[in-house]
Formats: sequence, structure tokens, C-alpha cells
Amino acid sequence: MAQIEFLLTGDAPGRTTVLLAHGAGAAMDTAFMSGIAGALAAQGLRVARFEFAYMAARRTGGSKRPPPKVELLCAEYLAAVEALACEGPLIIGGKSMGGRVASLVADSLHGEGRIAGLVCLGYPFHPTGKPEKLRTAHLADLRTPTLICQGTRDPFGTQAEVGTYALSPAITLGWFEDGDHDLSPRKGVTGLTQTDHLNRAAAEIARWSSQL
Repeated sequence: MAQIEFLLTGDAPGRTTVLLAHGAGAAMDTAFMSGIAGALAAQGLRVARFEFAYMAARRTGGSKRPPPKVELLCAEYLAAVEALACEGPLIIGGKSMGGRVASLVADSLHGEGRIAGLVCLGYPFHPTGKPEKLRTAHLADLRTPTLICQGTRDPFGTQAEVGTYALSPAITLGWFEDGDHDLSPRKGVTGLTQTDHLNRAAAEIARWSSQL
């Protein structure tokens, strides 16, 4: 497995670290990922971003391949946890697919005392347009303290849809009014911007993590 490179934001000794993986089609330095990393750092958290191998390969002229099987992504996420130097508590998570992969490895890491919690930014509860294909089976029994930040109109799981799912009591849902999969509200609907939602998400993550 290739060496994992981390993009660190708010790197300071002893801080709680939030390890974030990217979504299926966008790299670790997109506007969304950079925005949430900066907002979390402003809340006193240390953020480490990394890329799965298929995404990192695009930077060196590799083909624009889709993500590999989730089992391989889980192995890569575990390798990232292993490779990351971390003094304080560790929270794992990610954007969309990255959060889903983190959720699949969270209980084993939490059971070993290696992580304090899990954060998902726009969890892909189902593929867009396919609400019957749920990705929630493991979420019913999840034991790791979890915070999911979700837009109320996220096409991968709206507030109305998610309200019908059987989710573990370990999961806390933070809803962002009129937010889409990137937590962006429509212009003029709420009077808020994506930046407002990202700043609020960071504040909620910081408050939640301080109680773990």
C-alpha cells in the first residue's frame, strides 16, 4: 500500500484530531473539505485529511477511476489511522463516502480504545434517486458515539427519509436547514450560506467532541 500523505490544518500539540476522508468524486482539497477543515481548526481542533489511493493516483496522471470496493477502502482507512501521528484524542470521519467508510471501521477502533468518536458530513444513506437501496444496516447497532451533519434536503437522505430509519442511540443528527449534500442552502431561502452552515457544523462538532 502506498505511503499515505496527510494534509494538516490547525496542527498543534495535544489537540483533539479529526481525521477526514473525502467523498467518492472529489479530492481532499476541494472547497468543501478546505472550508470544514479551516472551520474546525478555528474551533481548536486539529484536522488531518487524506486521500484513498484511487483519488491520490489522479494527481500523478492516473485515470479517473471510480472508487474500488468498500472493503479495500476500509483497509485503507485503517491504514491511515495507523499511519497518523496523534497525541490527543482521535475522531474519525469524512465527507459522504469517506464518512460511510469511517462508519464501517469505527466500532472495531472504538472497541480497542483507539478513537473517541465518528463524524459524518453528508452521510450517503442511499444512492441519489434510489431511496430503496439503503446503506444503514450497520448504523442500527453502531456503538461508537457518532455525529452526522446532514442537509435537510440532501438527495442522499433527506430529513423526512432519515426520520423513518432505525438508527443507533449512539448517533446524534445535526440538521442544516435547506442544505444539500454539501450543506449548501438555496440562495434566498434561509438567508444563510454554505459558509454559515460549515461554521455551525464545526462549532457543533467541537462542542460534541468536548463531551466524549
